[in-house]
Amino acid sequence: MQTLPFKSSKPFTMGVELELQLLNRRNYNLATDAVDLLVGIADSDMKEQIKLEITQGMIELNSSIHTRADTLVDELRALRDVIVSSAKRLNVDVSGGGSHPFQHWNEQRITPSERFHYLYDRYGYLAKSFTVFGQHIHIGVESGDDAIYLTHALARFIPHFIGLSAASPYYQGADSNFDSSRSNIVSAFPLSGTLPLVRSWQDFEAYYNEYLQLGVISSMKDFYWDIRPKPEYGTVEIRVCDTPLTLERAALLGGYAQLLARWIISERPIEIRDNHYMLYQYNRFEASRYGFDASLALPADPRTGFKGSRQPLYLDMLEHMQGLQNFAENDVDKGVLRKLRQLAYEKINDARWLRNAYKQRESLNELMRMSSAVWMEDAPLGNFE
Repeated sequence: MQTLPFKSSKPFTMGVELELQLLNRRNYNLATDAVDLLVGIADSDMKEQIKLEITQGMIELNSSIHTRADTLVDELRALRDVIVSSAKRLNVDVSGGGSHPFQHWNEQRITPSERFHYLYDRYGYLAKSFTVFGQHIHIGVESGDDAIYLTHALARFIPHFIGLSAASPYYQGADSNFDSSRSNIVSAFPLSGTLPLVRSWQDFEAYYNEYLQLGVISSMKDFYWDIRPKPEYGTVEIRVCDTPLTLERAALLGGYAQLLARWIISERPIEIRDNHYMLYQYNRFEASRYGFDASLALPADPRTGFKGSRQPLYLDMLEHMQGLQNFAENDVDKGVLRKLRQLAYEKINDARWLRNAYKQRESLNELMRMSSAVWMEDAPLGNFE
């Protein structure tokens, strides 16, 4: 059996990846300039942190490793400035958001790359329809066994991350009636979903090797799970977030993952039972469809005597954020929780801003111009919230 070494990393460190939209300035449809944008970046150090994605209207920004949300947002702003400088020379704007509201998948161009062309040959139209934009959050863990436990335990909070980050209400020219339509696109891939119910890194290695020997996968990259261990980095990666409209929101999401991981690994509060994922897809759908107004189905817990109930998503967030106060190690952590509680209490996410802005302007093109101004210039979201 081939071993799959897990690289130990400092627990609870964090990093993020942001997939961004490149927009032409004629009508604010997706541009096809990702390759030229990357070539035009002069800063060699930061260039290593900016990568091409599967289609040419996308670019990916990668942070380094951080222990606090304030240093993370500072680095994201520096990376943003490098991208914007190159984009302006191409007459291109850049935006966050989980989906472009009126692009069509069949018009997208696959980025020149052996892997990207393999994915297009393998998945057909799904590869081009994957022109949606997400934030991935990496949390450092000490061991493979910790990574397995944290991956399972964080599944309980996937609706929180979807609700907080939802920024894709419009898709293919229409209101999808989802706060996060992006979630449905990702779910179409055959190796999406959740980590199998293994309980140790050794068990996962056996699972991984079986898929490898059958030719189903060639590496960990072929698993499109909502949360997955990344052994080469020593992290657990949360993959369900839409890319937010602002860099501050991206840093808040990273800070929330860090605080949850600190609590989960320290106290082991969640028992991984055989029915652990029984209600996972239902709650994931609720959060994608309704955002903060979702109604979670919480299963019974024999350990505590909890008999199961329904809980509004925003109240579930507020209860857990209150408990995380004990795991805030500094004023930055406390500020992260304070801002997250405000978002949950007031039910503020980017999907709400996008819908309200569209009602004011009645133009998806204008909506994307405004969205790019917010991301590129740290412009305030204004009164649309």
